[in-house]
Amino acid sequence: MSAADMLKTPGGPDPQASDTATAKRPAEVHEPKTSGGGGRRRSKGALLPYFLIAPTVVAILAVFVWPLIKTTIMSFQDVGRTELWTGEPAPWVGFEQFTKILGDSAFWDSVVLTIVFMAVCVVATLVIGLAIALMMQRMSDWARLMITGALIAAWSIPLMVQASIFRWLSDSDYGVLNMVLTKYLGLDFQGHNWWLDYKQGFLIIGAVVVWGAIPFVAITLYAALTQVPKELEEAAAIDGVNAFGNFRYVTFPVIKPVFQMVATLSVIWDFNVLGQVWLMRGSKPEPEYEVIGLYAFNKAFESNSFSQGAAISLITVLLLSGVAVYYLRQLLKIGEVD
Repeated sequence: MSAADMLKTPGGPDPQASDTATAKRPAEVHEPKTSGGGGRRRSKGALLPYFLIAPTVVAILAVFVWPLIKTTIMSFQDVGRTELWTGEPAPWVGFEQFTKILGDSAFWDSVVLTIVFMAVCVVATLVIGLAIALMMQRMSDWARLMITGALIAAWSIPLMVQASIFRWLSDSDYGVLNMVLTKYLGLDFQGHNWWLDYKQGFLIIGAVVVWGAIPFVAITLYAALTQVPKELEEAAAIDGVNAFGNFRYVTFPVIKPVFQMVATLSVIWDFNVLGQVWLMRGSKPEPEYEVIGLYAFNKAFESNSFSQGAAISLITVLLLSGVAVYYLRQLLKIGEVD
């Protein structure tokens, strides 16, 4: 018997198998040891983004989330002057404030008035803003620069100044609007009072709203138009597509996400119109001009029903949240198609 046969015991290890396993075993990787300071530096680096965003989160919680929570709590209470000034706990009344508001016909009148006014202002703003953006696309550089400067200047004017300008333009005795309609168009508007009929009054208020919103819409849509590939428009024109068809089938699909964003923001802003109505009517709006924001203001401060004002505000938030959800769903659909 050889030495190799003697080493092969029935239960012992096989030297050849041991050598093969040793050859197949991968070499151990020796990682350099790091000190405790390096681990701490990595942990601080991982937390750095959270430290940078913390001030913004705190500001959002303080300015938006906390007031919304307080408004929700107040809407289920009966807060009067005593509770508001002394800080005493207000009695809980459940859904009583919502029942009173939803059962008030004046509330529904203000909602319908607000929706109609908002729809007219949004459509006018989008149409005029889109028209200005298309014209800016075809202007020379210096003309485009002048128009952009004029839009930004109009956008930067405070709301109180805007209201003063339009009150002067629509003045019954010295207004430029009556003078132009009478002198240049041959209409009998000498001494015409635009505020006797609330429909004509809302035309003036709507002009203030649209005039203040057009700069943002026009500049935003012009920025979107610059992203439309010229090759697509030129190819469609070569194929015989007219200008309207080129815009409908080539240009608008590209700017549609931005257009939807601008339209949604316009709906939210115009639905919450209050300052324009308040300032144009000299801080004493007639009942015919009571949009939902003014209705909530009157309930809270004129009637001292602070909880009802909070309930109206919460209902408004819920209505606008529905608009935001619809907008997000549309964006998700566009993303799926793309």
